[in-house]
Amino acid sequence: MIRFLTLGRRRGRTENGRKGKKTYERIDGRLRAFIEEQKVFFTATAPLVGDGHVNVSPKGLDGSSALLDDRTFAYADLGGSGAETIAHPRENGRIALMWCAFTGPPTVVRVHGRGEPVFRDDPRWRDLLPYFSEDIRRRTDLRAVIVVTAERISDSCGFAVPEMDFRAERPLHTQRFSRETEESFRGRADRRAGVAGRGLSPGGVVVGRRSSAASPFSALPDSALDPLLSPPRLSVRPLSDYCAGKPHVGTSLDGLPGLPLPLPPRTS
Repeated sequence: MIRFLTLGRRRGRTENGRKGKKTYERIDGRLRAFIEEQKVFFTATAPLVGDGHVNVSPKGLDGSSALLDDRTFAYADLGGSGAETIAHPRENGRIALMWCAFTGPPTVVRVHGRGEPVFRDDPRWRDLLPYFSEDIRRRTDLRAVIVVTAERISDSCGFAVPEMDFRAERPLHTQRFSRETEESFRGRADRRAGVAGRGLSPGGVVVGRRSSAASPFSALPDSALDPLLSPPRLSVRPLSDYCAGKPHVGTSLDGLPGLPLPLPPRTS
């Protein structure tokens, strides 16, 4: 059973005299325990341009995040169809993290800070990997590590957050990217034009017949895992140059630099 701990009031101070909302100097003790026990957290980023796309992403998978010290948090950036949470910190460094208690005392914790993507060819890469589980470290789709330095740490009530029980992690993401080798995932930037020439979408999808299954959320075979959970079911094949084949991996929705392509090779 997962324990959820009430955050200690003595470690925080109320903000503007309001009850229930506190700020903290560091992440330690019960606050650290609360963060480490959550199964999911959320990231929020945005570009500087006023009409740019604000991005919010859920992050999960056991062993994919860690507190490096009492003001520094890091998580593994894994394969996917976008890279907004890489592009925005590259431009302006701003990022916010949020954890919610879905059982136990209703609590929400937020960290506002400065985010920085550390890529595979960065000298710090080797030092960051041991913070993650062995399963995460050996994944071929480990694109970067996002390091967040806290500038503001706060908690508040989560009275409106629903109570939900954790059942299990979804295996779909891991299953999908287990099909990729290091070479096929990294790819070469000059292969992207060839993708369109073969009659494939940038994601490598070959359009097939609709499935007769009643729900697209039933158990999916490997052949239906790209794009993840997108009805109708599609017949797909592993795509060489996965990262280069996605239109918003190397460049964000607003045209900002995202993941460097071709993806640097693993140094460890």
